[in-house]
Amino acid sequence: KIQKVTIYVDNKTASVKPFRHLYVFFFYDHSQCMTENGHVCSSETVNGGQNVFSCNESDVSSADHLVVMVNGILGSSADWKFAAEQFVKSLPDKVFVHRSERNAASQTLDGVDVMGERLSEEVLEVIKQKPNLRKISFVAHSVGGLVARYAIGRLYRPPQENTDNLSVENCEEAKPTIGGLIPVNFITVATPHLGSRGNKQVPFLFGLPALEKAAVLVIHWIFRRTGRHLFLTDNDEGKPPLLKRMLEDYDDCYFMSALRSFHRRVTYANVGYDHIVGWRTSSIRRNIELPKWQDSVDEKYPHVVYEERCKAFDFEPDSTNDDNTDDVEEELVTGLSRVSWEKVDVSFHNSRSRFAAHSVIQDLSVIPLSQPNGRVKKSNEFWRIGMDQRSD
Repeated sequence: KIQKVTIYVDNKTASVKPFRHLYVFFFYDHSQCMTENGHVCSSETVNGGQNVFSCNESDVSSADHLVVMVNGILGSSADWKFAAEQFVKSLPDKVFVHRSERNAASQTLDGVDVMGERLSEEVLEVIKQKPNLRKISFVAHSVGGLVARYAIGRLYRPPQENTDNLSVENCEEAKPTIGGLIPVNFITVATPHLGSRGNKQVPFLFGLPALEKAAVLVIHWIFRRTGRHLFLTDNDEGKPPLLKRMLEDYDDCYFMSALRSFHRRVTYANVGYDHIVGWRTSSIRRNIELPKWQDSVDEKYPHVVYEERCKAFDFEPDSTNDDNTDDVEEELVTGLSRVSWEKVDVSFHNSRSRFAAHSVIQDLSVIPLSQPNGRVKKSNEFWRIGMDQRSD
């Protein structure tokens, strides 16, 4: 009886079939397996992720900006299909998009750190396969934003580690890199940066203290280790909760140095109708810092209701704040405020899709982004500005 066993070698699948006393290997190269949608091509990688790029050979050869897209809890690379194609259509000769698949479905319950390790390995594999890459950006949805923050901490290389190919005169010009690439944009969409504990951080609990306290006790039954990380109940070997550790460079993970190395950091947050992630935690704000907003007057981007550019502040947590902010939440806000952020607040209250705001905002993130002049620009203008300013 002939049996077939599949193994993976580099970027190829090897089908092994026994023939008499021999084993015959049939190699199938995934990099040559491409599907085309308009002028956008995609190919599946060994780990199941998708590379998305221009079908024009000259465009794909000149594209040197890797855009890594990361899904949220119970999600998959398919969640970013529309966004990936839009990026490539806008900048066919600039970007090479990778939709991560290393953490999909039930794998997203294994914990932020475990997922972060997987993602960092996946990114290095992509970089190895495309040696002409020079720049890197991340776009992450929901818990994927925390996973991306962990991964860049593992991928960070200090300036002194990037001087191998520089002359003595140019060593002073060495800059930090992410996986050997220049960090440009770090974008999170509906990401619970402050975790999910605390009043109204998980809106579907209706802000009821009893339900919120009960959630802390049972969340690990549903979302396992990831749930512990989100509610800061993890205590690995007596260490502080992971989200607190990620406020600084901890052990061999350069969490804050990596985040600071990006030219831009952007948060997208739903002001309402997101029943999974609250406005405060996704926009990294205290309750008293939540802005008053009104319907957008821009017909082109009606869902963007507020934009803000926040400078970096380096100060200690205010234990005497008059906002009744939880001490842990205050520590998280303060720690993440040590780097600058661009914050884009979104509302779907007039849309039929408002009850799916947590998912709908994912596609919106590829269209408008805040610019220095306060006006909303198209995504392709955003990427050009980001790349032009970090072209060195």
